[in-house]
Amino acid sequence: MNKIVQQFLAEVDQRNQHQPEFMQAVTEVAETVIPYIVQHDIYYGQNILMRIVEPERVVSFRVAWIDDKEEIQVNRGYRIEMNSAIGPYKGGLRFHPSVNLSILKFLAFEQVFKNSLTTLPMGGGKGGSDFDPKGKTDTEVMRFCQSFMTELFRHIGPNRDIPAGDIGVGSREIGYMFGQYKRLKNEFTGVLTGKGMSWGGSLIRPEATGYGTVYFAEEMLAHQNTSMEGKVVVISGSGNVAQYAAEKCIQIKAKVVTLSDSSGYVYDPEGIDEEKLQFVMELKNVKRQRISAYVEKYPKAQFHAKKNPWEVPCDIALPCATQNELHETDAKMLVKNGCICVCEGANMPCTPEAISYLQNNNVSYAPGKASNAGGVAVSGLEMAQNSLRYSWTRSEVDERLKAIMQDIHKSCLDYGKEKNGVNYVKGANIAGFVKVADAMLAQGVV
Repeated sequence: MNKIVQQFLAEVDQRNQHQPEFMQAVTEVAETVIPYIVQHDIYYGQNILMRIVEPERVVSFRVAWIDDKEEIQVNRGYRIEMNSAIGPYKGGLRFHPSVNLSILKFLAFEQVFKNSLTTLPMGGGKGGSDFDPKGKTDTEVMRFCQSFMTELFRHIGPNRDIPAGDIGVGSREIGYMFGQYKRLKNEFTGVLTGKGMSWGGSLIRPEATGYGTVYFAEEMLAHQNTSMEGKVVVISGSGNVAQYAAEKCIQIKAKVVTLSDSSGYVYDPEGIDEEKLQFVMELKNVKRQRISAYVEKYPKAQFHAKKNPWEVPCDIALPCATQNELHETDAKMLVKNGCICVCEGANMPCTPEAISYLQNNNVSYAPGKASNAGGVAVSGLEMAQNSLRYSWTRSEVDERLKAIMQDIHKSCLDYGKEKNGVNYVKGANIAGFVKVADAMLAQGVV
């Protein structure tokens, strides 16, 4: 079996050289899905995983825009339309200097499985640019977004490809891009999700990824006959996902003690309560300052520069920052300090070595394709509301979100049960694969 897996990975690597993030995501899936394929005649011999690994379409384009000094700047834009077997392409846009083809293909590949797990009719895609909105004025961001959409608009549509936000793309950026799309197409459609409430957005959408991660963690702990109440939680990041993961933890009476950004992390041994979290939200969302300012407001807290929070003793760890932020040495510290659950809020924040160490030391670990699917789930609900020209209440959307996360957890249990417990990686990969593969086989060789 190992030989079959290695032959497959060698062929994929040959086609996708110098794309380490993409190969990391493919490797994780291949190691669990290929043994399942070999055991099931319906998939064996159909080359189905290779067909899923290969994007249906990759679009790369130039984005030229004028900054406030009237100088012309040039960035690169992308859209990866990975798989549309179960619905139109769905996935976020990321604006960050680190964006390249490898990262976006990894994200698009993960999105295929994540969207499949939600049970909603959505295919997988991802896009973005190496543009950095940090430090730019609103006018500069608007000019960039308009130029970006002037090219992207011809490749997307409410029944073709529906982008959303991601790192560097919030309500401001979504608004500018939606406005440009509306101008170019002369139509008001649900072509983007993450919109403002007054023009087609959904309640709970900003909170969805963070809330969904915590809902999934709750299900993991319930399966172990315990709960999150009173548990110490370490969270990385201080953006949208981290903020609302912290908010939900506080609501269910867990104790959040850390938040972070690229400059370091803050540790508050007294716990981050609602008032402190509101300060962080204003600090990051309005003032756009570093997390270190937290200790100026709350001097009993500590700031640790250029470090991640995984050295802090905790019961539950929620990595909500970025890919490959939690390494094997971090996993060892978590295990040593008694952590019982790691639930990913970001996309692929744990390295393969860290995942292996956590699983081998009886820590319940949930991959992002399962545990952070809440964001795209509510994006799907926003699409439904746009089609109906109707808005559900906050409680209605939240109930649907929680039900979806519970269904995803159940799917992981169904496909991931092993003698020693639940392998959530195996469960999520196989559950996501089966729905996409069945649809592809039914549609012929496409």
